[in-house]
Amino acid sequence: MTRAAEALIDLAALAHNLARARQAAPGSRTMAVVKANGYGHGVERVAGALRTADAFAVACLDEALPLREAGFAHPINVLEGFYNTEELVQFGRHHIDATVHQPEQIEMLGRARLDHPLRVWLKIDSGMHRLGVAPETAAECWARLRACRSVGAIGLMTHLANADDRSDPMTEHQLKVFAGAVGRLQGERSIVNSAGILAWPAAVSDWIRPGIMLYGASPFAVTSATDEGLRSVMTLRTRLIAIRDVNSGDSVGYGASWRAARKSRIGVAAIGYGDGYPRHAPSGTPVLVDGKRAVLAGRVSMDMITLDLTAVPNARIGDPVVLWGEGLPVEEIALAAETIPYELFCQITPRVHFRELGS
Repeated sequence: MTRAAEALIDLAALAHNLARARQAAPGSRTMAVVKANGYGHGVERVAGALRTADAFAVACLDEALPLREAGFAHPINVLEGFYNTEELVQFGRHHIDATVHQPEQIEMLGRARLDHPLRVWLKIDSGMHRLGVAPETAAECWARLRACRSVGAIGLMTHLANADDRSDPMTEHQLKVFAGAVGRLQGERSIVNSAGILAWPAAVSDWIRPGIMLYGASPFAVTSATDEGLRSVMTLRTRLIAIRDVNSGDSVGYGASWRAARKSRIGVAAIGYGDGYPRHAPSGTPVLVDGKRAVLAGRVSMDMITLDLTAVPNARIGDPVVLWGEGLPVEEIALAAETIPYELFCQITPRVHFRELGS
């Protein structure tokens, strides 16, 4: 029997969400973030649906090269930059842009003899303290890059740590630090991610870098995708493969962690943590069975979940079960499982069948 778990990818929703990002940042160019296999959606299908973006961003060279091999001629910025001189040669050969966040990378560029000068993005650490040169060294680093024959255009970039909290003053502090660091340095600016695009219009500059919003999830803990004008891209679904009745007091699943408070109808759906559904999703996490709400009952197994169908008396074997997506916001599942939509999307495993809608 073919496994029932499948992920439906709405390509039109991707295009809609890109348009929503542009609507929020008119006049800016868009660097669509497609790292981690397009946030688990499949990088080539995502890039195809986002073909009107001005550039793409990925995490590493291994994510950039398949886009070139697939025929995408867009600028591609590698957000972690290059790790050694061997990689640097590949950047030049394939016309791939690099984020520069360490003085050692500038030294490598100074020694390099490349086929083509690189466009680089000098990243300034404005307060996240993950990647980026110290603000007080930004002008010196920029000057060193300008002196490198292997460097073409230089952009200026930072990353916001708490933009998803509209009340947190840290974002305003980071913006001030970045502005002070780059001063009158020449180069296009890029500051905002999805949360910054939607919540901090004053931070919008030459380039925006939408990520999670493209995939139809809100970057904020307190709003849904619909609240932000976004459309769900991935619908993860499967089917019921068994139904049984249990008596009051009967347990269901590993560890007997769920016991029926009354005579109950239990359904079994063909999906589990082996497919990427979160093992730590607790009993009570919602699902849709033939469009009606039911809840998890018992622990998530590798291949199956068990559902309390008592509120869905007409459920039948073969009925569709939606885990998140159309009709069931992924943010709701993430909240129940104490995680974030990013992780849910990225942990879908290869045995889930992907199907494109709107192609």
